[in-house]
Amino acid sequence: MNPAANNDASKGIVVKQAGPLALIQDAGRFGVGHLGVTQGGAADWISFRWANWLLGNAPNSAALEIVMGGGLSLETESEVRLALTGADLDAQLDGKPLAPNSSFKLLPGQRLVFRQPRQGLRAYLAFPGGLIAPEVLGSRACTAREQLGGLHEDGKPLKAGDRLTWKGAAPAVRRIAEGQGPQMPATNCRLPIVLGSQIAAFSGRSLFQAFNQPWSVDNRADRMGVRLTGPALQGSLTGIISEGIPLGAVQIPPDGQPIVLMNDRQTIGGYPRLGALTPSACATLAQCLPGTQVWLSPVSASQAQDDYRKQLMVWR
Repeated sequence: MNPAANNDASKGIVVKQAGPLALIQDAGRFGVGHLGVTQGGAADWISFRWANWLLGNAPNSAALEIVMGGGLSLETESEVRLALTGADLDAQLDGKPLAPNSSFKLLPGQRLVFRQPRQGLRAYLAFPGGLIAPEVLGSRACTAREQLGGLHEDGKPLKAGDRLTWKGAAPAVRRIAEGQGPQMPATNCRLPIVLGSQIAAFSGRSLFQAFNQPWSVDNRADRMGVRLTGPALQGSLTGIISEGIPLGAVQIPPDGQPIVLMNDRQTIGGYPRLGALTPSACATLAQCLPGTQVWLSPVSASQAQDDYRKQLMVWR
């Protein structure tokens, strides 16, 4: 029996086949870093917010983050309207293509299947009022390393036989204006970065290389961090006293290849840093498939704050 199931036994969606990584996520787990507990939450927070907006949900409502697709198959037991945003994972409803960035209705017995990435990496599936799951340390977000959150409070992805239930009834029906919704990364995309306190420790040549040529997204990437490959960056620091690590921190380990730390990052670290990607840049990077070319582009802290505020205003 699903411990998160509500009292309405007729309202649910059953996982018929599990994909490689389908996680329950919300905005994340905050105020617990001093306990060594990471943030978690939706990696592409912009697509996540759009999915909830389409249904009129609260911005932090729990939804599914679906990575790669991989054959994830869901069958509904009751009529429901869901919203799908983010990556195009070749989603199909009873064998018919389903475009992202819109809401759609499912009838009892219909099956929703996610196949493989066509553009982007992560799709977000929102439910009326948000998914029902236990709240752990103020969040329902799955974090595998800490074994926190999710349907069974163990941080694990969905598995065949799991049953999803939700809080709301008939949701709002909204449409995203043309050109306003989530944008998937282009072949070469710009990632704004706010420079950090250790920037002066890197050689002039390395700084020129860091910001004036593209980096390639490595296949060694997950919710903890994304490796970028290119020229080896060099500096006078090989390590620092461990300090707190923000979302998007760009660490430079001894091999000189940057690691961008993402939602499931460790809470402290001792490698020197170029700085930190902006929140919007982290959302973009979360959608980059291996091999995507990216450019690090320095911006001021005030510019990053202005861009973040403008993004939040879109949903008002």
